[in-house]
Amino acid sequence: MFAQMEAVRLEALHLAHDPATGMRAVIAIHNTRLGPALGGCRFLAYADEESAIRDAMRLAEGMSYKAALAGLAQGGGKAVIMRPPHLNDRAALFEAFGRMVDSLGGRYITAVDSGTSAADMDCVARQTTHVTSTSQGGDPSVHTALGVFAGIRATALARLGSDDLEDLRIAVQGLGHVGFALAEQLAAAGAELLVSDHNPGLVQLAVEQFGAHPVPSEALLATPCDILSPCGLGGIFNSLTVAQLRCAAVAGAANNQLSHPGIADELEARGILYAPDYVINSGGLIYVSLQHEGAPPERITAQMQEIPRRLTDIYAHAQAEKRSPARVADQQAERLLFG
Repeated sequence: MFAQMEAVRLEALHLAHDPATGMRAVIAIHNTRLGPALGGCRFLAYADEESAIRDAMRLAEGMSYKAALAGLAQGGGKAVIMRPPHLNDRAALFEAFGRMVDSLGGRYITAVDSGTSAADMDCVARQTTHVTSTSQGGDPSVHTALGVFAGIRATALARLGSDDLEDLRIAVQGLGHVGFALAEQLAAAGAELLVSDHNPGLVQLAVEQFGAHPVPSEALLATPCDILSPCGLGGIFNSLTVAQLRCAAVAGAANNQLSHPGIADELEARGILYAPDYVINSGGLIYVSLQHEGAPPERITAQMQEIPRRLTDIYAHAQAEKRSPARVADQQAERLLFG
């Protein structure tokens, strides 16, 4: 385990079990050089403990890089609660998790993520103040979608020569809170939408509301489009899937889209412009971080407007240095995190 932690330069790994509620939780703290670790809490079914720990560690690393390049006084962390087969009292489970968070004394601040909601964070808040995105705080996914939309325009400008999205063919994979809100913005901008999701009801809703074209999930990656926007879970790009892509650029909200760092080079070799995921999807983190510290709305807006500017700068460096934008972004973040 220590070798795995060293491989990603993880500061700390915390595990807790609450027999009364069945809670089994992992909190990974990656880096606190810039401030306390902030990152969402996932509540998902995992095959085993090792899978949950690996997920928390890798996601915590991504949060450090995301916070650093977003200009936030935060480190990176992530929590994972292994969803039990039978859940008797959800509120009690999240209160138990709140006690775990509180025991860390503010080194980690939790928030919503896959499988959790503002109502869950309200339960956490009964036990600790080190929590954000409660029902009073607002939905961060809206801000994630706003940032991704602005990032897609910056990506279109860099790769296609114009940030006008009208009539561009954009494929959105995943229609959760972020993906659906993004699809709405893309449709309003005149883009031709291709959509897929494991939930047929969400696909049908996108067809009815946005005039989207449904595509089976297994076929979307190989479908011709201008921009592919992955907005589901991560790890979707490997050597096999990259070889199938028929797009000019990849720009989406999903975390950890690349199965390993070398995939960025394979995208670059194919001439596919890749928007580093932790840069383009940082809007939600910007919102929850600044909202937690009580920043005024105008400061949050100003910080959000840095997302497309930061991407444009990364693309310019990548083009000049003839390497992947992901490599450029990593190097910039590592300078801030490790000196």
